[in-house]
Amino acid sequence: MSARSILITGASSGIGRALALAYAGPGVRLALTGRDQDRLESVAAMAREQGAEVEIGLLDVRDQAAMAQWIGAADAHRGFDLCIANAGITTGLAPGELHEDPDAVRAILSINLVGVLNTVEPLIAPMLTRGGGQIAFIGSIAGLRGLPYAPAYCATKAAVHAYSESLRGRLEPAGLSVGLVIPGFVKTPLNDSIEAIKPFEISDAEAARIIRRGLDRRKAVIAFPWPLYFAARLSQILPARLVDKILSRIEVKAPKTRERVG
Repeated sequence: MSARSILITGASSGIGRALALAYAGPGVRLALTGRDQDRLESVAAMAREQGAEVEIGLLDVRDQAAMAQWIGAADAHRGFDLCIANAGITTGLAPGELHEDPDAVRAILSINLVGVLNTVEPLIAPMLTRGGGQIAFIGSIAGLRGLPYAPAYCATKAAVHAYSESLRGRLEPAGLSVGLVIPGFVKTPLNDSIEAIKPFEISDAEAARIIRRGLDRRKAVIAFPWPLYFAARLSQILPARLVDKILSRIEVKAPKTRERVG
């Protein structure tokens, strides 16, 4: 059964934008958050054209108080039955660089990990009180195995994976469904900034279709594309230094984020 009242963070671009449009339709209420007002309003307008009721929140997921206040008020107006913690950024290393900028590392931790906590924490108690709901986390295949060109990004996604798995084991017996999305390369502005071979890359619209189908079925893990997912899982059981050597030969230029804490 598809959700009817949905919160999506990072909805102004990429997978978040595509999910908003994939769910938009008559009888659906969307609460969309992001930091770019023009892009967020554009997504909202398109969703409304498809028949959805839409409200937007110009929010930074790092702001715990603002997130809790806005999400709490929106949930009180009409309880969410699905929360998609999607907002995130990337950062990494260019060829020849050996260590990441500490400020960039802390920025990505604050958005990709703390921002996820700020998104889901305000909804756990209300959803449990209502006797159900669904929380979805957007992880990454990069969260399955550390990549030498994106240490901090991999760390944030691995943490999100572990957090979602822990919540699933604790909350699902109480009626709250938890799903983890593990996408590979999806054509978005975020991934377009990375210069690398991107095997099995798909469009954001196709990714949104796969994610929605999996969430409708209450799947615990929604991973795609399967060949890349299988390779990442295989890398977990192969000798660590063998995998290190293979990955170190792949040339990737991952841009350093301009985001900073504070």
